[in-house]
Amino acid sequence: MAETRKLAAILVSDVVGYSRLAGSDEDRILARLRALRSDLIDPIIAVHNGRVVKRTGDGAIVEFRSVVDAVRCAIEVQNGMAERNAGLAPERRIEFRIGIHLGDVVEETDGDLMGDGVNIAARLEGIAKPGTICLSEDAYRQVKSRLDLAVSDLGTTQLKNIAEPVRVYSVQVGKPASLKPVKAVQRNLLPIIAAIVLLVVTAGVAGLYFAGGPKSVTPSTPQPTITSTQAELAKQGTPEPPKMKPERLSIVVLPFTNLGGDPTQDYLADVITEELTTSLSRIAGSFVIARSTAVTYKGKPINVKQVGRDLGVRYVLEGSTQLSGSRVRVTAQLIDAESGAHLWSDQFDANFANLLEMQDEIVKRLAAPLELRLVDVDAARLARTPPGNLDAQDLALQCMAGVIPSAMFEGNNPAFDFCERAVQMDERNAIGLTFLSLKYVTPLLHMQSTDPQADMRRAEGFAARALIADRNFYWAHLARAAVLISQKRQEEAIDELERTLVINPAFTTAYQQLCEANNFLGQPDRGLEYAEKAIRLSPLDPRMLWFYGCKAWALLMLQQDDRAIEWLRKTLAIDVVPISQHLLTSALAHAGRDAEAREALKQYLSAKGTTSKTIAEFRPQHRAVSDNPKWLAYSDRLIEGLRKAGMPEE
Repeated sequence: MAETRKLAAILVSDVVGYSRLAGSDEDRILARLRALRSDLIDPIIAVHNGRVVKRTGDGAIVEFRSVVDAVRCAIEVQNGMAERNAGLAPERRIEFRIGIHLGDVVEETDGDLMGDGVNIAARLEGIAKPGTICLSEDAYRQVKSRLDLAVSDLGTTQLKNIAEPVRVYSVQVGKPASLKPVKAVQRNLLPIIAAIVLLVVTAGVAGLYFAGGPKSVTPSTPQPTITSTQAELAKQGTPEPPKMKPERLSIVVLPFTNLGGDPTQDYLADVITEELTTSLSRIAGSFVIARSTAVTYKGKPINVKQVGRDLGVRYVLEGSTQLSGSRVRVTAQLIDAESGAHLWSDQFDANFANLLEMQDEIVKRLAAPLELRLVDVDAARLARTPPGNLDAQDLALQCMAGVIPSAMFEGNNPAFDFCERAVQMDERNAIGLTFLSLKYVTPLLHMQSTDPQADMRRAEGFAARALIADRNFYWAHLARAAVLISQKRQEEAIDELERTLVINPAFTTAYQQLCEANNFLGQPDRGLEYAEKAIRLSPLDPRMLWFYGCKAWALLMLQQDDRAIEWLRKTLAIDVVPISQHLLTSALAHAGRDAEAREALKQYLSAKGTTSKTIAEFRPQHRAVSDNPKWLAYSDRLIEGLRKAGMPEE
């Protein structure tokens, strides 16, 4: 057999304790490993120009053209695994050991590799601790001047069946690898503004549910003045929020005021509001009202005590921003919502470049009046990956700006062209990749897809690439969870959504999707809990119809038809969507309200966007999202209700 000798960077990986994991539930572990390969590992290897030489059951041997690529790939894999294991019990975690060596190998005609280059990498993997990476001295020498790495020198080590001792270095995973700068470069204002605009639009898109918000409420629609809860909520078709005793650390961050007067600078106040909301929500024991509710107070006269009663919170944080050249001045004040007393106020000045550091300082100075432990404040910090191409980022922002006021399942929305162009220009643009994934997965979840296989393939690919580009972009995690739900992988989706809430505990859309995932899994009692959490976190949310709808859906699964009808009526009072109409039709039929059921069916069949108008069309789409026995029993009952109401069989 002909063979070729060459120098190559070899990466060897293996699952820690695979036999123990497989022994507890082999089928599930194998399914999770296949998912990790398709969603995380293989896309990362491809991005870094790696070649999988062979699979070794629970591990792999991968060849790279450079050690830099191999190390970057290993760090991204280990960071991705740490993120997927966050919040999981130790016995459920899948952890990898990785070894990397640069050495001489023999390549055979079938592409297999042999020789000391492979053997040393395999032995390095064997001595690595779970979740870490071990480098040989030859590999480390190639990257130490090019990558910023936190490493521990393990000294000269005698590896099993390797003749000469090898000096070994262990890479500290959790700190990103990046090219060292050749020289200091003075920051200009454009990339800083672009980064801030990214944060603003990410914050603003929190007002859009991935399946489309109500068409009657858009970001450009003026919100009613909120002075009396009962009157205003009644106008919005929203019940008055429940009156409850505020939790000790419950707070709402009201929209900061732009004192500059220039509306083009509103984004600065918005980004401060959003980031403070997210940072505070990560502190242990806190309850923070979602920004999508807080924004309804923007530009309105505020009665702090009324706000506290409306939202059930103990504290209100408010403030203002003012931009002068490249300097930003932020004032903030903390108010006791029960008494109206001002507990703390301060003023902060910083350059644009230090805006996020200033925000961290605001949270830290809040520690004293809120009686927070500083360790909790420090734990609230979470880094985002900055955009790599500002032109592509501009296109991605235009995409989101065009999608926000529309229903996301309208895939013909021309705004998605901007996302397509952004990804063509920068294949690692997280926003563009994320929203393209949501564009294709939403029709699957809402049973409106005309090409399910193609939509699934696109949605899955975009979500995987988005997470590689920015593992801390919570919308990207949401997109992946939506893909998992559409693939009947509800348990994995629930794990993903729980990780999403670690990044942003005030992200109400994640709670709403947890409701959906649990419903699909045949656990409507859990789904009901998550829907109610979303309503509690954001009682004035413009996406409330989706929170109400999922709650009604859970009630229908629990065969509480009358309660389901009540919440579906509230949903349809906000906006008319087919999914709510077919649920209402079936619930009315099961409740014996035949005339109302026939009228609801008529409205469903004539609604824009309805693609399943017969039992034969409806059944396969409804049953395609889950094969859980409890779900299938619910599906049969739902379809029987539609049949009773008069839906034609064919």
